Amino acid sequence: MKKLTIAAALAAATMFAAPANAGSDEGKIQVKLLATGVLPDGKIDTINSVIPPVAAALGGNPGTTANDNVVPTVAIEYYFTNNISLETICCVTKHKVTGTGSVAGAPLVKDVLIVPATFTLKYHMPLGPVKPYVGAGPSVFIMLDAKPDTVASSLGVTDVDLSSNVGVAVQAGVDIAVGEGMGISFDAKKYWMGTTAKFYAGSTLALETKHKLDPWVLSGGLYFRF
Repeated sequence: MKKLTIAAALAAATMFAAPANAGSDEGKIQVKLLATGVLPDGKIDTINSVIPPVAAALGGNPGTTANDNVVPTVAIEYYFTNNISLETICCVTKHKVTGTGSVAGAPLVKDVLIVPATFTLKYHMPLGPVKPYVGAGPSVFIMLDAKPDTVASSLGVTDVDLSSNVGVAVQAGVDIAVGEGMGISFDAKKYWMGTTAKFYAGSTLALETKHKLDPWVLSGGLYFRF
């Protein structure tokens, strides 16, 4: 949450840094305050290694899924022209991982904290007050924390490490002006992103798996342009 607080403070500083252009539809800076739904997949792509006792407990067809979450998001955007901009978003999202297949319903990992840092280059198509856009760019999912849940702990797992990874995102959305330099915004992003999970029993690597996160990230809220 510290990173989200810093991002919010930077957004506020940006808002007060350009009073001469406040409320301008032609301003260079746009700040969005959004509610964001993060809908990850989380399924196992491959099992890289597993020790025999854990393999026996997992059965013949183990799988995983990650739960959805809704979090506040700050997006800051710089307009090079009225049609071209660069946007970055910041939030911290929390998830848990549950088993499917032969381990259906088993609580495996909890308190997974992710910062989905993303930059997208966007193309806007102003149609009066309605301004649809599309965009694409790189993303880094920074994994801050993860803990073994009850079933993983019962198998002797004492620590879980999820790797941070680089992926890509595409997006589409619309800004709708409701006043001078302000309005409402709706945005959808699709990510292609994976992570490697390592489950340790003490210092022993008990299980290593690769996962497809590939989330949809859906947002709605207010924008202010300066």
